[in-house]
Amino acid sequence: MAPASLLDLIEALPATDGWGPPTTTDTMLNGVPYAPFSKGDKLGRMADWTAGDKSDRGGRQQYQQRYRDQIYGAGGPGGLQSIFNVEGQNEEGSFSLVDRSAPTRGRGFGGRGGAFVRGRGQRGQQRGGRATFTRVDGRGGQRGGYDPRGGRGGRGGRGGRGGWRDYDKPQRNREASVQPKDSWRMLEEIDFNRLSKLNLDTGEGEDLDDYGFLHYYDRAFDKQPGAATSVKKLTNLDRAAYNVTTSADPVIQELAEKDEATIFATDNILSMLMCAPRSVYSWDIVMLKQGNKVFIDKREASSLDMVTVNENAADAPLEISEGNKDQINSPGALKEEATHINNVFPTQVVIESDSNKLDMSNEHPFYNAAEETDPPASKAYKYRRFDLSLEADENPLYLIVRTELDAVVKNNISGEDQFLTIKALNEFDNKAQGSGGALDWRTKLASQRGAVVATEMKNNSCKLARWTTQSILAKADQMKLGFISRLTPKNTSDHVVLGVLGYKPREFATQMNLNLNNGWAIVRTFVDMVLREKEEDAKYVLVKDPNKPTIRLYQVPRDTFEEEEDEGVGMSVVGEDEE
Repeated sequence: MAPASLLDLIEALPATDGWGPPTTTDTMLNGVPYAPFSKGDKLGRMADWTAGDKSDRGGRQQYQQRYRDQIYGAGGPGGLQSIFNVEGQNEEGSFSLVDRSAPTRGRGFGGRGGAFVRGRGQRGQQRGGRATFTRVDGRGGQRGGYDPRGGRGGRGGRGGRGGWRDYDKPQRNREASVQPKDSWRMLEEIDFNRLSKLNLDTGEGEDLDDYGFLHYYDRAFDKQPGAATSVKKLTNLDRAAYNVTTSADPVIQELAEKDEATIFATDNILSMLMCAPRSVYSWDIVMLKQGNKVFIDKREASSLDMVTVNENAADAPLEISEGNKDQINSPGALKEEATHINNVFPTQVVIESDSNKLDMSNEHPFYNAAEETDPPASKAYKYRRFDLSLEADENPLYLIVRTELDAVVKNNISGEDQFLTIKALNEFDNKAQGSGGALDWRTKLASQRGAVVATEMKNNSCKLARWTTQSILAKADQMKLGFISRLTPKNTSDHVVLGVLGYKPREFATQMNLNLNNGWAIVRTFVDMVLREKEEDAKYVLVKDPNKPTIRLYQVPRDTFEEEEDEGVGMSVVGEDEE
């Protein structure tokens, strides 16, 4: 007769039955069973229910055979594995797979990097949802960033072919823009994550004064970009252009004497500091403290004056020392080429006429007709003031920045003058290393304009953010972006203008997710660090780490960099070959 209960069944079992190794007097230590092992052996598991299950599923069984059985002290005759190994039961033998169909992939997510929908994008351009974003790996493999070509990467499938894996990507070892010396004292080290969380609302700012003149923009360049009729050769015109640092500006010196503000800067320097979290390459900024005034300055031959190319690309251009055999496409050569293009392009897209130009309230602050042989380039300088004060401040904290405008254009409806800033994006070779997956501008600029611009936003995030910030600081009505390409991929001297696109700076900043309030907070943070120092007259240097998203603030001797600076105001002639 069957036992009345489970307890009766258990009590009916022989006392010696059970699981585990048999207890013998040979392997007992104070009443506890043990297995001998050396101190160098690695212990396995006390009891393994699956190692002897030959019918187990492939993944688990292969793991047991390849790794667990090879642990020292666990396998082999007399080891722990053989002593404590128990034949398990096949608990899953009664189960079988019913649905053998492949899982369905989502339209927006999947693959190795996934994709997520943001905005409408270009109609017919994406196969896996509109405006699909994926990141791009080192050699073109796409793992989440913008994929302008759609296709498989846009659907979140394989995510592109090839490319570096995250753990296999080579580490760049870039050089710093300036090497700290033993006499420099580091005050602060701040990473970009902390800077990105800051916020300070400063308002629109106010105009104090303006200098120079502006020529009118040539609307003939606004034809359909990429069309055969819009392609024009980039010409070099010899025009006098100036890049004067903050402390050498006579207008800023006069405003400082009148105590109009506490902080002084130029839009070129200030935009780099405001967009610091987007930067990859190393740069440095000099901060001069004179009494209660702070001048945000730059040193002679500063990297701030150079225009970078594909700085933010996942597979940025390689240095010659890093194995790049194409010298003309190295970062240094590309910077010189892009800087030269941005100097000459604004002079070509304006209609020069002495009788039809817009004169500012004051004459050009840097041009001297008695000394210069070339005419000045179209340029207006507006000195604007912003309030960086906080509610807890006893006295207001004002910043004056010198902004620049490149041209003026008549509004088609109202007929009013609208101010423009003019910049140029350049294409070197969309098949070369470091191109960042860029499309061929000659064939795609007309049909896939949005994809071309979105790719540039990804590869040149820092550069475009700086240009947008400068346009907003100057209160420009529009920002013109020229698309310049080499005549041939191997020719760095001759270029063609494929087209020009116009954007409102505020709207372009929204597309780039650019927050100026964050930039103002970054400026206020470093200014507070300088102002709280006890020295009334001191010099400080901000240095972006070349290989990490970190900024360091140093206090340096007063004569630092002075031996490298030349007399003068930094005049250059636009149109000369800078390479």
